[in-house]
Amino acid sequence: MKTSRPRTGKSGFVSYLLVLSTGTILTLLTIYTYRRASVAHQVQSSSQLRMDYSEKEDAILRGIVAITPNRAIRAMQSGSSTTTVAAPLQWQSIFTEAMELANARTSIPTNVRTSLNLTATTSGNSGDSTLTDPTRIFRTVRISSQANPGTGLITSGTVGDSSVITNTLAGFPPVLRTASTAITSATAGDAIYPLIANEKRAVGVAAGASPNFNLLTYPRINFGYARPGDPFVAKRNWWAFSMNVADHDGTQTKLSRPARDFVLSIYEVPSQLAISASAFMNFGQFGSGDAWQNVTIDGGVFAGRAQVVGDTALSALSSRRGMTLSGDASIGGQSFANNPFSPGVRESFQMTQGEFFPVSLASESGRVAFVPINRGADFFDRFSHATETGTLSPTTWNNYTIGALQCAMRLDIVQVRSATNKTPTALRFSYLGTGTTGRQTYVEPLETGINSALPPGYTKVCDENQTFNFGSSVVDIAYGINGRFFFQTGITGSVTFNNARFGDPNVGIFKAGFSRPSAPYRISQLASGKICVSVFPERMAAFLALIGAANTTINNSIAVNVDYTTATGSVWLTKPAIPCLESEYGVILKECSNLSSFTRGFSLVTNLRTYIGDDFNTTPITPGGTNFPPCSLFAPEKRYGVEIDPFAVNMSGQIGSLANEAEANPIRPLDSKNMSGGNIQSSQITVNLKPIASPAELPPVTMMNWLIVLEERRREFVGN
Repeated sequence: MKTSRPRTGKSGFVSYLLVLSTGTILTLLTIYTYRRASVAHQVQSSSQLRMDYSEKEDAILRGIVAITPNRAIRAMQSGSSTTTVAAPLQWQSIFTEAMELANARTSIPTNVRTSLNLTATTSGNSGDSTLTDPTRIFRTVRISSQANPGTGLITSGTVGDSSVITNTLAGFPPVLRTASTAITSATAGDAIYPLIANEKRAVGVAAGASPNFNLLTYPRINFGYARPGDPFVAKRNWWAFSMNVADHDGTQTKLSRPARDFVLSIYEVPSQLAISASAFMNFGQFGSGDAWQNVTIDGGVFAGRAQVVGDTALSALSSRRGMTLSGDASIGGQSFANNPFSPGVRESFQMTQGEFFPVSLASESGRVAFVPINRGADFFDRFSHATETGTLSPTTWNNYTIGALQCAMRLDIVQVRSATNKTPTALRFSYLGTGTTGRQTYVEPLETGINSALPPGYTKVCDENQTFNFGSSVVDIAYGINGRFFFQTGITGSVTFNNARFGDPNVGIFKAGFSRPSAPYRISQLASGKICVSVFPERMAAFLALIGAANTTINNSIAVNVDYTTATGSVWLTKPAIPCLESEYGVILKECSNLSSFTRGFSLVTNLRTYIGDDFNTTPITPGGTNFPPCSLFAPEKRYGVEIDPFAVNMSGQIGSLANEAEANPIRPLDSKNMSGGNIQSSQITVNLKPIASPAELPPVTMMNWLIVLEERRREFVGN
């Protein structure tokens, strides 16, 4: 018989309530933990998505800064108003291309995916999107209670002259005004395309100054063309827009982000520093190897590339393409023996020396670009390009960037004696008339034996075979009648007007003698035999009044060129070479010390070697004053002296160069040559350079730069 083993343990029981309660608690804890983890994951995902969108937006903004100036330039060029050309120039196209450039549609670029062999993977980033609708991302900003931003993607900072803008919101610059409907048009204007035009005018410009520019505050950026917060001369074109990349896919991502408001500015900055050029420049040494001496430079300098040698001291130095500094050089009172752009150098300087870092590159600021407008040799030559037509901007690119085209007066060599004798026989002079008469042009014969109609300004002095005494006055004379005359220029003393002196311009007809004060130009020769066009600015005011032209406030600049085109020039004329050749023409500048009649300044632009034969602009506008007419001279080569080589040269003002920054050898801006082409000794050169401080100091013709700045208008700081 079997018996069971007796139980030795204590009896117990199972409580279903305890089991269920414990299970419920554990389940709730698990659910709570899961929900917390899920919320944490969602928060982390949202934060990461916000960071992703923020980085995308920053990349897009940098793309906008890079693209916009190129589109603005294209809008000024011929044919830009045609449909196919205009489409890529629109703000919508700029924004779309900026998103492409920023690779904003995917978190991992395609090339990176391929390199990591991840082409077959699926992205879990809900922020990855095609971003096909820019209107969901970019929107206009209302800048005023009376300004309708329209239906485009951007708000223009330009209004019509008749527009009334009040209650402009804080954080936006003052508007520009224009009478041009091409700029204010709602379908093809500034709100559709980035338009740069002379027709945009600043408000509150100083009396007597250029209407295009004003004294503005330099933005707080790292690129130190000027000290941040200091005044500088510029015109600010600007556009405002609101951007929110997240809004495009908000339904999918469930992410709510506030829109960000931005102001995109293109500052038109005329060259105004003591030395300013986009060239590769050497500071501190003459071409002879001598160090600079007797040189005073006030303010900063700018160069495309810079080379500072010796113990040269500069207040500030800015560049686009880099610089090399000697260990002894001083910039802003600081020696930068090592690379001034090494990490921490700027921060250390600002902590110990001050906020403004005196050495800067344009690339140091992420949303800033600096574009020097440098056309090189074309700047001197009116005949380099055909007339531009069909442009979106009312100002064409050539008229904006070629100094010779900007001149009010034009003096061209148009005829010569023969294919082997290039002595000019006729000049063409063009000027602006009074009122609505517009541009006037006539051809000026230069020699006896050239039969031509009488140019303006001549009056009768006597009949045929009579003598007239002009004394010491320098005059131009003509002999003839009925539209047929022979000419002589630069005459003094007694003249008998007869066939023996002039020849017979109109056989069988009784003739007369005519004269006028000598024109402010004539053909001359150097001692070497080089043929030159002499220009006499001091004679210009009286001559313009004589021929009924507008005065020197309008006719304040002159371009001297050779018309080598077959349509309007001589087949025996050729385009002048640069560098200048000894066998080609030159320009002599004389009677130019007193330019006080040019109250708004004087400019000369030529593609010929220029000889400065007298003191230039040494007479103040008011006797005993310190203000001189703002003047500029643009030539591929300048020399000093005409009859003799000067003993010394004293230069004041500003100096620039149209050379390219890619040149192998640097430009030495203070080098000077005498009449015969020899270098003037460094000890005989005195230089005192300072920046332009007011729009009233701008000459009629100047070089231009663009400063592109994209700034955020933070609503929490401006209140709306």
